Amino acid sequence: MTLAPQLRQSLEMLQLPVLELRALIQKEMEQNPTIEDVRDPTEIPLEEIQAPAQETEAADAPLDGDSDIDNLLKLDDSWRDYFLQGMENASSVEDLEERRQYMFDSLRQPVSLQDHLLDQLPLVELTNEQSQIAELLIGHIDDDGYFRSDIETMAFQTGSSVEELEFVLSKIQELHPPGIGARSLSECLTLQLPLPAPTPEHELAHQIAAGQLDNLAANRISAIASNLKASIDAVDDAIAIIRSLDPQPGRAFTPDDVEYVEPEVEVVKSGDRYLVKVDNDNLPHIRISTRYRRMLEDPNVSAEVKSYVRERIRAGVFLIKSIHQRQRTIHRIATEIVDAQQEFMAKGVTHLKPMTMSEVAVKVGVHETTVSRTVANKYITTPHGLFEMKYFFTPGLMTTGGSTVSNRTVQDKIAAMVAAEDPDKPLSDQAIQEALQEEGIQVARRTVAKYRTILKILPSHQRRRT
Repeated sequence: MTLAPQLRQSLEMLQLPVLELRALIQKEMEQNPTIEDVRDPTEIPLEEIQAPAQETEAADAPLDGDSDIDNLLKLDDSWRDYFLQGMENASSVEDLEERRQYMFDSLRQPVSLQDHLLDQLPLVELTNEQSQIAELLIGHIDDDGYFRSDIETMAFQTGSSVEELEFVLSKIQELHPPGIGARSLSECLTLQLPLPAPTPEHELAHQIAAGQLDNLAANRISAIASNLKASIDAVDDAIAIIRSLDPQPGRAFTPDDVEYVEPEVEVVKSGDRYLVKVDNDNLPHIRISTRYRRMLEDPNVSAEVKSYVRERIRAGVFLIKSIHQRQRTIHRIATEIVDAQQEFMAKGVTHLKPMTMSEVAVKVGVHETTVSRTVANKYITTPHGLFEMKYFFTPGLMTTGGSTVSNRTVQDKIAAMVAAEDPDKPLSDQAIQEALQEEGIQVARRTVAKYRTILKILPSHQRRRT
């Protein structure tokens, strides 16, 4: 499906962080003379001050509401005959639109890993429904390039089958860079190895990546050779192949320089509740210029000029409307997040509640992909620090009391246990599982191992002090 240029622009604006959006608006203001920033009253020209009060108020009123935008479009449509007359202006209008789109396409922005993967999706044979699932799965791939969510949990949340999610994930794993979308280091490495294996050493590398990484991490080469019934030399050659692979394929898309972020949402306390405040002052307050509005009504202005002004006003109105829509969407979704996370705001990370994008999408009345785009690259200031908005979307685990607890809360508990352990007797995954169960959190040992891997905590035998 091909998106209309204006719809594509609106979706791009929704996903942009505020710093990049501000730069985009400034660029558009440079290209479109009908757009201006709301000026200080002391800067209003004398002729506007001497104009009749009623006319000045009507002309200078910023386009802050949909009714004003609709009225302007109706005024704009009254000059449609001039645009259609002779069709001699059609090529120039198309040329202007092409230059405008070129401006949007040529803005230099770092390409994120998620954007890089989404750009490749049209190359994969997927149905429309599968493409939507792929967007959601890509949203759960971290900066290292790993898919960190649980397929079974996402199947329950989306209503799709586990088999279909596995199929879509396998298609994502075919994208560039190699190894992307893996759920473990073993899978990441095997995805980067060619199949069928071109040499015996590559076949041996597959076997090591699939089942001998613990021995490889401990440099137990003899044990690997014995387990796989191979010579030491062959194992060394296979290990050389593995070491040429990238264990963090997503890192190539992480900028090396310092990344500056600006929060768009602030959580403020009002009485016993925490409320959302979206900072609209960090964006230019743009409007359609009074001068160009009046040109549409001036009989002395040529039809060609009016045609050009009409197109510029139309583009400016859509930009203003897109900005307003973006800010409203951020406010609505942030409000749902904060309403659900009142305990987190009051007491901290250990009280983070599980929440999914699908739940918020239903409450706000939008599609899950809209929620995903809205929270991407957006930051929220809370009483406990600055967080990415997507931080709050985590699946949950059941407790013995029948409630649920966020997996981030469980990960924090695991990290705290390891930090406090005796380095001579580090906790095994089994011991951590039992400790969590004593707190009423039902979790499998393999889930503990998965969370430990996410936290980059070594297995107990490698944490033991020697």
